[in-house]
Amino acid sequence: MDSVEVQLKVLMLAGLAGDAKAHHRLLSAAAARLRIFFGRRLGPDAPDVEDLVQETLIAIHQRRDSFNPALPFTAWLYAIARYKLVDHYRRSGIRSHVSIDNVDEPAAADDIGPVLAASDVDRLLSELPEKHRSAIRLTRLEGYSVAEASDITGQSPSGIKIGVHRGLKKLTMRVRGEHDRD
Repeated sequence: MDSVEVQLKVLMLAGLAGDAKAHHRLLSAAAARLRIFFGRRLGPDAPDVEDLVQETLIAIHQRRDSFNPALPFTAWLYAIARYKLVDHYRRSGIRSHVSIDNVDEPAAADDIGPVLAASDVDRLLSELPEKHRSAIRLTRLEGYSVAEASDITGQSPSGIKIGVHRGLKKLTMRVRGEHDRD
C-alpha cells in the first residue's frame, strides 16, 4: 500500500470518527488528486475540472458512511470520480474514444475489480453465523493459523476447523444456488 493511500485512509477514518480537522485535510488532499484525475481526462485548463472536483468532494462528504475501511480509500475515491465524470459526459452530450495505451493512472485508481470482489466476499460472509464467518476470515483471508485463530476467538482449534469447513460448504451451496439443509 503506498503512502498516499495510507495517508488518505487514515484521514478518512479519523474524519469518520468525528475529527473535523482530519476530514477537512482529507477533502483538501482529495481535491488535489481529483484535479489531476479530471485534468488528465478533460484537459488541465478545462472549465469543468473545478466543478467536477467540487461535485466529487460533496459526494464523498455525503456518502462517507458508505466507505468500507477494509478496502482501499483511493479505489472508493476514484470510483466516485468516475461516476461524476460519466454524469458530466452525459449532461454535455460528449462521446469520445479514449485510448488506454498510454494511461499512467495509479493502479488503485483504475483497479476496482478487487474492491468489488472484496465487497462480494464481505456480503457472502455476512450471511454466515459469526463463528463460521470469523473462522474463515481469520484463517483464509487474513492468514492466521488455526491455533492463532483459536486464541483470537476463544474457540477450540477443532472448532475453528469445523467452522471453516461448514462455512465454506454453506458458501459453496449459496454460490451454486442450492439451499442449506440445516
